Amino acid sequence: MSREQRNKLDEMLRRPNPAKPQTVEEMRANFAAMMATMLVPAGVRTTPTTIGNRPGVIVDPAQDTRPGIILYFHGGSYIMGSPYTAMSLTASLVDKTGIRSVSLDYRLAPEHPFPAALEDALAAYRELLDNGAQASSIVFAGDSAGGGIAVSTCLMARDAGLPMPAAVVTFSPGLDKTHSGASMDSKMGLDPFFIREGFALTDEMYLAGQDPNHELVSPARFADLTGFPPILLQAGTNELLLDDSTQFADRARAAGVDVILDVTADVPHVFQAFTGMLDEADQALDRAALFITQHLRC
Repeated sequence: MSREQRNKLDEMLRRPNPAKPQTVEEMRANFAAMMATMLVPAGVRTTPTTIGNRPGVIVDPAQDTRPGIILYFHGGSYIMGSPYTAMSLTASLVDKTGIRSVSLDYRLAPEHPFPAALEDALAAYRELLDNGAQASSIVFAGDSAGGGIAVSTCLMARDAGLPMPAAVVTFSPGLDKTHSGASMDSKMGLDPFFIREGFALTDEMYLAGQDPNHELVSPARFADLTGFPPILLQAGTNELLLDDSTQFADRARAAGVDVILDVTADVPHVFQAFTGMLDEADQALDRAALFITQHLRC
């Protein structure tokens, strides 16, 4: 691990933020601009598509495509982002596994609050199954809010009587809208992205007055995970949302679910996006790619 790389990244992420409150449009534009600086593997091929009545992006490897599908859900606090803001993550998984990804452009809050994004995700999964894909050939993956969507879509699929995907991969997932984990306080100051108060605004837009004590928005605290597929949770120690992963891992183990909790020291939220800048990012994506290839049954 490179201490110098981690320190340089932390310093970069702590540059002053805008002094005045931002509009949703400004937040989206700034997030897109930041994510556009992330490195994307050369040679991957992208094709616009429609899935579940929503736009999406198919990402194919540069060389021969292996069987299987990675259904990807981007991050952005449920109010920002698109398949293109997550391209460094999606394309890296495709590049490392040789497996096609379909990245969903789900509806965003506040225009479309909970459960719109989850409904879109479930519709996308249904369409893949209806078009002949076997559940055992599909892996859900997502970062931050998208990690939460990956988990909650499994809950919805199970309750709808659909087969479970082969596995779930999450990068710094948001899994507890009650924000009750100890890391919400113990990681204050270490996290270069978030403060507790910042979640109040985005949660208000996403929940629109609905109860955070709901298994689909706080699965780390309230979900029954019986019958869940194997899950990989990757997080860094320098993030307020760390205990979203640690609490969910405990809950998964208690339900008899195969779970890997993969925590990297001194790295921030969704550190995997910083490929080419941070050795730990590439190493974590290597582990995620191995997990995916081990669990797909095509």
